[in-house]
Amino acid sequence: MPDGALPVLDVKDLKTVFKTRVGEVHAVNNVSFSLKPGELLGVVGESGSGKSVTMMSLIGLLPSPPAEVRRGQVLFGGIDLLQATEDQLRAVRGARIGFVFQDPMTSLNPVFTVGYQIAEPLRTHMGLSKAQARQRAVELLELVGIPDAGRRLGDYPHQFSGGMRQRVMIAIALACDPEVLIADEPTTALDVTIQAQILELVKELRQKLGMAIVWITHDLGVIAGIADRVMVMYGGQVVEQAPVKELFGNPQHPYTRALLTTIPSVRGPRADKLTVIEGQPPMMTAEPTACPFRDRCDVAFDRCARENPPRYDVGNGHDAACFFDANTGAPRHA
Repeated sequence: MPDGALPVLDVKDLKTVFKTRVGEVHAVNNVSFSLKPGELLGVVGESGSGKSVTMMSLIGLLPSPPAEVRRGQVLFGGIDLLQATEDQLRAVRGARIGFVFQDPMTSLNPVFTVGYQIAEPLRTHMGLSKAQARQRAVELLELVGIPDAGRRLGDYPHQFSGGMRQRVMIAIALACDPEVLIADEPTTALDVTIQAQILELVKELRQKLGMAIVWITHDLGVIAGIADRVMVMYGGQVVEQAPVKELFGNPQHPYTRALLTTIPSVRGPRADKLTVIEGQPPMMTAEPTACPFRDRCDVAFDRCARENPPRYDVGNGHDAACFFDANTGAPRHA
C-alpha cells in the first residue's frame, strides 16, 4: 500500500436508518473512514454493531423501504455513490466493487450453474462473448483454487462443499477485476480448517491483484493475521480505528480492550474461563446523544451520559471515540 496515496474509497458522515412499525432504528450513525489502494481494512464488532449495514449502504444493497441512507458522502471513482443513478450504481456493483456475502448457499442462485453465475457479470460489465466469458470463468475458478475447473463450470451450487462455494463467491466478486473487494464475514459458517484456507487464499489474491479489501468480522484473531488497519464499531458508530499492530498493542477504547480480553488464549491454566462483556448492546431506536458503550464501561463517568464523544486523535494514525484517556488514566479535558 503506497504511503500518501489518495483513497480509493472515502466515506464521510454516513447515516442509515430503518423505518419499522415501532419507529426508526438508527443502524449507522455518522460513520467516516477511507480506504487506500491495496489496503486491507478490518471492520470488527459484535452482531448488531452496524458493520454489514454500513458496507451495504455504500453501494445501494439495502432494500428501500425500510432502509434509508439519510445523509453522508461515499466518494469512489470521482462520483458520490449516494447521489449516483441506478445505472451508475449497476456499473460499479460487481464490476469495480465486489461483494462477498456471509452465506454462499443463499447468495448463489441454486437453479443456475456456477459457470453461468461467474460468466454473467463478465458479459454484462465487460462485454465478453460467451466463449471468452467461459474461458475467463475457468481462469477464475483456477485462481481461487478449485480443481478441474473446466468440468466444474457445469455444476450447481449444491454440488460444492461450503468452502468451495465460498471460493466460487470470491471468484464471482473478482470476475471484473474490482478496485475494492468487500468481504462480509465470509468464513463465519466454515470450519476452522477451511477458514484458514480461505484466509490464505485472500492473502495470495491480494498480492497478485493489488486490490483494496474491506474484511468484516467479529473475530479479532482473524483480523490480526490479515489486516493493515482496523476499524472497531459499536452501536452503529466507529469507536476506534488504528493500524493493526497499534490497535493490538495500544487499545484506547474500553470496548476494544474488552473485545481483546474475549480472545481465547492457548496459554495459561486450563481452568481459565472465557471472558465475556457484561451487559447488552444499546437499543438504537433514537439518535445517539450519549456514549453508546457507557452502560457496559468500567471507566464511564457523568459526561459519558450527557454527550456522544467525538473521535480523538491519539497519534500514530490512531483515533478513539472516548472521553477517558487510556494513556493518562484520566478523563480528557477537551
